[in-house]
Amino acid sequence: MHRYRSHTCGALRESEIGETVRLSGWCHVIRDHGGVLFIDLRDHYGLTQCVADKDSAAFSGFEKVRSEWVVRIDGKVRRRPEGTANAELPTGQIEIYASEIEVLGPAAELPLPVAGEQEYPEDIRLKYRFLDLRREKLHQNIMTRGAVVDSMRKRMKEQGFFEFQTPILTASSPEGARDFLVPSRIHPGKFYALPQAPQQYKQLLMMSGFDRYFQIAPCFRDEDPRADRLPGEFYQLDVEMSFVTQDDVFAAMEPVITGVFEDFAKGKPVTRNWPRIPFAEAVRKYGSDKPDLRNKIVMQEVSEHFRGSGFKVFARMLEDPKNQVWAIPGTGGGSRAFCDRMNSWAQGEGQPGLGYIMWREGGEGAGPLANNIGPERTAAIRDQLGLKEGDAAFFVAGDPEKFWKFAGLARTKLGEELNLIDKDRFELAWIVDFPMYEYDEENKKVDFSHNPFSMPQGGLDALKSQDPLTIKAFQYDIACNGYEIASGGIRNHKPEAMVKAFEIAGYGEQEVVDRFGGMYRAFQYGAPPHGGMAAGLDRIVMLLCGTNNLREISLFPMNQQAMDLLMGAPSEATPKQLKELHIRTNLPAKG
Repeated sequence: MHRYRSHTCGALRESEIGETVRLSGWCHVIRDHGGVLFIDLRDHYGLTQCVADKDSAAFSGFEKVRSEWVVRIDGKVRRRPEGTANAELPTGQIEIYASEIEVLGPAAELPLPVAGEQEYPEDIRLKYRFLDLRREKLHQNIMTRGAVVDSMRKRMKEQGFFEFQTPILTASSPEGARDFLVPSRIHPGKFYALPQAPQQYKQLLMMSGFDRYFQIAPCFRDEDPRADRLPGEFYQLDVEMSFVTQDDVFAAMEPVITGVFEDFAKGKPVTRNWPRIPFAEAVRKYGSDKPDLRNKIVMQEVSEHFRGSGFKVFARMLEDPKNQVWAIPGTGGGSRAFCDRMNSWAQGEGQPGLGYIMWREGGEGAGPLANNIGPERTAAIRDQLGLKEGDAAFFVAGDPEKFWKFAGLARTKLGEELNLIDKDRFELAWIVDFPMYEYDEENKKVDFSHNPFSMPQGGLDALKSQDPLTIKAFQYDIACNGYEIASGGIRNHKPEAMVKAFEIAGYGEQEVVDRFGGMYRAFQYGAPPHGGMAAGLDRIVMLLCGTNNLREISLFPMNQQAMDLLMGAPSEATPKQLKELHIRTNLPAKG
């Protein structure tokens, strides 16, 4: 017999009854039933109940072990006594009557429990991540992550893509976040950067004649932690294709992402034919460039009903042609208590409030706005929004450029409070026609709004003749359930157009050559039209696992302060290390 096991803890069934077997694993739960001791023995594959009574040679050994001790147990497979079978366990029809137990690895007192899924402080969980990862839900999430990667690889290869590995030590890149810099020992005073994304390399692969690239790529960004992105590093399904239009990218990638979701949706519906929603429409209808389409609330402009009305606050705003009034319908929200609660929520978000109209029995509008604009206008708003008695509408007004994000938050809040979100489905969509540029208020300049390497719609002519803030790009995102899970674009592969695009954002030609010399040179020697995208592996797995915390789907994540509590990173370098790298620290004064 094998030194440690003849079977795993998830393998035994009724067909093995009567066999002598050997199992090894962790003592998951230990129970004393008055002279009969039970150990639920756990390994990666499952759990098997082992039992010893006072007639068993293993009884004294069973008495000594504690939770999470690693043991080997020999014994005979037998059917569980009548009425004690566990239908929820694959091994639930049998148990092992133990004849021998050997302690392979005793465990100290546990800093957090492994059995059960109770909440525990995150910093303790991260410091003892090796224990945390033994817990069933997290352990399963990690296995799901690996299976999602396998599904992605399989589907990408079926679409004719080939997997490449691009460099980890590279040059600094303007991807929109801070780089992690790596000092060079051989070249004093110079630094490599960890890639924020393999953007330039994957485009260079297209210049090199490779046609369909993909990679499960690690990306590194030195940015502040947030709920939907891990600090430091994340992984993405990175893709690039030659001789393609935007439609070709969509046709290749939509079945891949749909298929991955269907593989792990556990029966939940997944969008088959994805809608394509222009950025401006997404903002206008949903107040988000990553709308949650499970929420059926659609906002509408209702400016005409307030223009020249008795509600002077809105009427005066509308004297400025750039201002508008938007309505957010709230089906079933027509009670004073609910409307007041939404108004208080808006004030908590830094807004002066959230105007509303309620429709009560008989269809009459109620509330301060209804009283000010009168019954005809109130009825017209109700008819436009398709509302009925018992419903409400909430209003935001001003310059849409400044309020659309808040309107989106209000739409989400209403959807949650009124149970208008069908949470048992995955709604996927392409968001298209992103603006090429935006105005940077802080620096008073035009800047790229998304990926600087994207092709402007209209090409070089648009760059030369249009107001930059009106230029749309061949740029697209994938939205799912309120998250951006992918982003991509058709690339600007013409040197003159690339230089002009960066010039509009304040970069001179020499700066373009200095910063993107490799790609700029490659464009001079026959560049194919190309495009691609990158899908966030972490966010996709997070959605499929039904959690809203990326730490629940990652092996060894950092905490919210970007610290690895398990390994003790970041840590101070030794004087010898700093000397070899020609670095002297200049720490901020302690306050």
